[in-house]
Amino acid sequence: MTSQALRAPTAAVRPGRWLASLRPVQAAQWTAADIRRRLQLALAAIWLLDAMLQFQAFMFSKDFGRMLAATGQGNPAVIAGPIHWASQLISEHGTMTNAAFALIQLAIGLGIAWRPAIRLALAGSVAWAVAVWWFGEGLGGVLNGAASPVNGAPGAVIIYALLAVLLWPARTGTARTGKPAPFAASMATGVAAARALWLVLWGSLAYFALQPATAAGSALSSLVSGMAAGEPGWLAGTDTHLAAFLLHRGPGTAIVLAVVLAVIAVGIYLPDPAVRVVLILAVLTAAAIWIAEGLGGMLTGGSTDPNSGPMLALLAFAFWPLHARQDRKPDAAAAIDARSIAD
Repeated sequence: MTSQALRAPTAAVRPGRWLASLRPVQAAQWTAADIRRRLQLALAAIWLLDAMLQFQAFMFSKDFGRMLAATGQGNPAVIAGPIHWASQLISEHGTMTNAAFALIQLAIGLGIAWRPAIRLALAGSVAWAVAVWWFGEGLGGVLNGAASPVNGAPGAVIIYALLAVLLWPARTGTARTGKPAPFAASMATGVAAARALWLVLWGSLAYFALQPATAAGSALSSLVSGMAAGEPGWLAGTDTHLAAFLLHRGPGTAIVLAVVLAVIAVGIYLPDPAVRVVLILAVLTAAAIWIAEGLGGMLTGGSTDPNSGPMLALLAFAFWPLHARQDRKPDAAAAIDARSIAD
């Protein structure tokens, strides 16, 4: 991306004109891949992975519908009713519905990867993610007391929607200051909104870490041991040993986890050097959560996505400060100009 593009202020979005932003990206708007584009491609790759997982044999069986029905348990009737209806429909028409699900996710992934369709694909991914969050994840268990950072709360798929909003292909300047965005996630929404979304997500994880589903007695150990079913031996052994370690240390570990998550949540407001440390901590925490999640169950043949761990890590990379990289660009350009004059 050129230095001029990095300095271009974001055009204000007029009320009622948001549909215009869904138009295909014109060739004249294409630029060399920058950090935001690489993050978009990573998001596209995860959607394509989800599509591949959706083509597994288990997803075409009635057991898939029963698995979805279980997410409605304990939820209010207004939430559980539609989940029950959808799970019945999927059980009765498994081949048709599941093939449609896989193709939708395939289209979203390819659309994000293909620049002319990226806005339409990202908008579609938000709508699809919200639908899956409700009908496929039971709102991540946030209303039935089952939500825990270790089981993917507040729902892995809702992080897909969050990333789609933060990585929307808007210009790189902030609307109010006209200055280059300090991190990729702020290019579309602005700094304040992006940081607020980060605070809400990680703050909610800290909250869920202190709830009974995580902090009560052997709850954390049970969550981790439950991930081992169907996993290959090396991964099942890892989860089994981790569950044994947590058996009598669950509440204390939950408190430590909550403190770490809270530090990550508020740390985004610190100066850039400290933010980098916080983001590294966020990636390491996401990796630990992913191990506890059994890599999202991807190796069991019954998982539809890699769960929240990779999504949290990708989100952290979207907030990595860009100041140092951007500040070097004018100096480099000046050096080139000076050599050109000298020649």
